Amino acid sequence: MKALLSKQPGPPSTLVIEDIDDPVAKSGEVLVRVNIAALNFFDCLIIEDKYQFKPPRPFSIAAEMAGIVEAVGDGVDRFKPGDRVCGYVQGGTAREMVVAPEIALSHIPEGVSDEHAACIMVTYGTSYHAIKDRGALQPGETLAVLGASGGVGQAAVELGKIMGARVIACASSDEKLSFCQECGADETVNYTTEDLKTRLKELAGPNGIDVIYDPVGGDFSEAAFRAIGWGGRFLVVGFASGPIPRIPLNLPLLKGADLRGVFWGAFTAREPKNNRENIDDLLGWLADGTLKPHVDSVFPLEQAAAALNKIAARDVKGKVLLQL
Repeated sequence: MKALLSKQPGPPSTLVIEDIDDPVAKSGEVLVRVNIAALNFFDCLIIEDKYQFKPPRPFSIAAEMAGIVEAVGDGVDRFKPGDRVCGYVQGGTAREMVVAPEIALSHIPEGVSDEHAACIMVTYGTSYHAIKDRGALQPGETLAVLGASGGVGQAAVELGKIMGARVIACASSDEKLSFCQECGADETVNYTTEDLKTRLKELAGPNGIDVIYDPVGGDFSEAAFRAIGWGGRFLVVGFASGPIPRIPLNLPLLKGADLRGVFWGAFTAREPKNNRENIDDLLGWLADGTLKPHVDSVFPLEQAAAALNKIAARDVKGKVLLQL
């Protein structure tokens, strides 16, 4: 089978396509012929050994995919050859066939495309786990999303609306905020031209923000936290801006507020059944049209370097996919 391989650390241009042996499904595993592999920003980091997880080489990028079951191992009873499936397997799906644990896969509902099914595991899975499981977001509450035009931020905006919240999108340009409004944001804050704390307080009113979703970090974290309401939940999702913030602990004390970590990757490993139930919720919303992921572009496997360069340049609105 064909596989896109990282054989040495370096930029996307170092990736190569080679023929390797077909994998075999062992007990509890499913062999999937991949149709679509979805890319994420961490794929740009992992090939240069700049990511927290460094798989042994050679390895393939892309952690989420959609395809068709080729074979199943002993003990697998949820799937059979010919089933359409999608799943998150932590990496290695940029190849024609991949083996995945049964628990990591979900059936793709009728009427849902492979492209849309492959979009939802990482960004939507992360954001749904964050605001549902960690943030306990309730209908009628106010959700503020930092970095709202990015992958997980955009997903948080959309899911917040689906879950009945009032959503305030925060981003660095009017163009990005316009995209957030297309995704359903009720209010916007441009934190390049407006003071984030002041504007969030104005929009939130006397009760403050109920849930803050922060994949950005840096100076924005403390500014946003100062607008949180009593009993609010601040979700630590990541540090896209670089610096890890140092939020004074008197702030959560004075507001009776919580700082809650969101580590979706660990959640999928520690609670795979709960994660699969979350993914199935997302697939259900896809099937009934409630959720409509944005696909930025689809590249053939041979143009994977161009796809990654597009992501690295932050020239993306929605998901970048590889067609196998």
